[in-house]
Amino acid sequence: MSAANIAWVAADPASLRVLELAEKLAETATTLLITGESGTGKDQLARWIHQRGPRHDAPFLKIDCASLPSELVESELFGHERGAFTGAVARKPGRLEMAQGGTIVLDEVAALTSGMQAKLLRVLEERTFERLGGTDTLRMDARLMALTNADLARAVAAGRFREDLFFRLNVLAIPVPPLRERRADIAPLAGHFLARLAPVHGKPGASLDPAALRTLEGHAWPGNVRELKNAIEHALVFGKELLITRADFPELVRTAGASGGAADSLRSLEDLERDAIKTTLEATRHKIGRAAEILGISRKTLLEKRKKYGLM
Repeated sequence: MSAANIAWVAADPASLRVLELAEKLAETATTLLITGESGTGKDQLARWIHQRGPRHDAPFLKIDCASLPSELVESELFGHERGAFTGAVARKPGRLEMAQGGTIVLDEVAALTSGMQAKLLRVLEERTFERLGGTDTLRMDARLMALTNADLARAVAAGRFREDLFFRLNVLAIPVPPLRERRADIAPLAGHFLARLAPVHGKPGASLDPAALRTLEGHAWPGNVRELKNAIEHALVFGKELLITRADFPELVRTAGASGGAADSLRSLEDLERDAIKTTLEATRHKIGRAAEILGISRKTLLEKRKKYGLM
């Protein structure tokens, strides 16, 4: 994917600060920690940084630490030799090996087990690793970016995350604000998604009427940028005209935006999140993987929130 295809839409001062910091850090090879709520665009920012750095022609590889079993995360990261475990019928290089000269992204790094945290710390400190079941020491020549929606400092205090690994990851950090804290981004983001998705759904030239835009600007966006993208796609699929109106958005967005002000919609943010999860689960017939993808969160996070809100 070319750099031209990687967009980071920034109009709000908070987003412009993120962009300024990202531009500075793109030229470095140091480990980078990107934090922020689910759906804020952490993965997109990581790709943007990779494409603008000196490693842009090299691989960009990603591991979702939350959705994979811990033993599979280890195999995906380090690779394995033939016979290393049941089912290992041939040597397989890991992402650290395949990403040589490029970038490897650990998404939801807070989900790593304590054992994997220790192994990752060793890789970061020594820049070496071995395949599972192997004895050859390989050198790591890839930039590592860690993404998380968790408060790692709180996880350290609770004993769930290694303090030494936290400090090693936190050398360079970019916090990505939630969409409700960069509201000037809503209109340009909506336009960006509309331009990108309208041709896909056979509606090139589609646009938003003023009331529809006000509705978007009045919503609290508990699902952040991912929720906004889904709202635009929903409107393109269900709207009958090229001019998108407020009625074309999902019910949750219409209801939250009806008050016409962000302060009112922020009043019950937890309730909005619960309703968004409930609506999405019902719409997907409780298919956890699909619902998590739509909401822009991991399966693990969705299962935790489903339990929290009693949506079993």
